[in-house]
This record gives sequence, C-alpha cells and structure tokens, in this order.
Amino acid sequence: MTTHAAPEQQTSPQQTPTAEAPVVAPADPAADRAARRAFKPRRMIASSVAALVLIGIGFVAAVEIISTLVNRPVGWLPRDAALSWGSASPWSSPQVLAGAVVLVLVGLGLLALAMRAGRPHVVPVRTGDPDLIIGLRPKGFASALARAAEDVPGVHSAKATVSSGRVAVTAFASGWDDARLTEAVRHAVLVRLGTLEPIDTYKVSVTMKERR
Repeated sequence: MTTHAAPEQQTSPQQTPTAEAPVVAPADPAADRAARRAFKPRRMIASSVAALVLIGIGFVAAVEIISTLVNRPVGWLPRDAALSWGSASPWSSPQVLAGAVVLVLVGLGLLALAMRAGRPHVVPVRTGDPDLIIGLRPKGFASALARAAEDVPGVHSAKATVSSGRVAVTAFASGWDDARLTEAVRHAVLVRLGTLEPIDTYKVSVTMKERR
C-alpha cells in the first residue's frame, strides 16, 4: 500500500472553485451569530457538579443555622471546634492563607473551564435567516463529505473526519494518478461543502492510498 498526502487547502464554503457552484443562502451575520449561539457547546457535567456541590453546602449550612436558632443543633458540622479555631486564627495564619489560595485556584479553574469552548455536538449551517437555525451531526456531515469523495471515478472508498475546522479525507483507489485524482477528490469535497454551507470555514486535506 502506498500513500500520498496532499497539502491542506483552506476554503470558504461560498468560494468553491467549481463551475458547479450551488445556489447558496445569502450571508447574514445576524443569522450566523444566532446559529452559533444556539449550538454553542455547554459544560453540562462541570456546571452540574459545581451546582450540586454548592447546593449541598448551602443545605448543610441552612440546617445548621436553623437548628441552632431553635436550640436543637443537629451537629453535622464541628461548630464549636470551628468557632474556636476561627477565633484563635489570624488572617495571616498559614492555614488560613493556604485555604484561601485553594479556594481561589478552584474558582479560577472553574472559570477557565466555563470559558473554554467545549466539543460541538452539531455543525451549524448557513440559512440566511436568524429565525431558521439548522445543524448537522458531525458524523453525518463527515459521511456526506466521504460520499462526495467516493463519487469521484477511480475511488473505491473514502472516509472523512471533521475536527476543529479541519476536514481530513482519506480516499482508497488503485491505478491512480496522484495529482489528478487527488485534486479531483478535493474538488468534489469542496463542492459538497459548498452545498452543505457550514457557517465555519474548513481546511481540507486529502490523503490518497492505493490498494492492490
């Protein structure tokens, strides 16, 4: 088996170099922003864990306070020992400073996790209408691009992977001309990208492999 990797080529879905350019939806920045917001990945697990921890701490604190006010403390927390330690420990105490540093680091870590983009679950496509939002599943999006490569004469099979604004296509053929067939596969994938009209721009790389 021999392989040939073609250099990546970046293209906008509306600028596919083909005479078969599909009819595309008009570019509308408002519609694109609406689609990105609708399909923005959310940190569900991290936010759920943080919320449950805060709810638990608040519940325990509320029970302790209410039970103390009615002179029937439940004793879930070592209140007397905590009060004694707090009244005897100055702000400059190493234990107090270490605890403050830990809390700050945990808070900064949660903020960084919340701000970092998660893994998208769908690929938003352009509609030109902010009230019409459409997304494709990454698996289906990649399969459509792979089928476009398989439609090229001489290609027996193909697979495509999509990640972080990049489309990597691997096509399998036999008795092929490197430059001609590689460019034909890239051309077919670009045409299909233009038809699907994803909002984001993708770099397309093609790798040819020969099977005897």
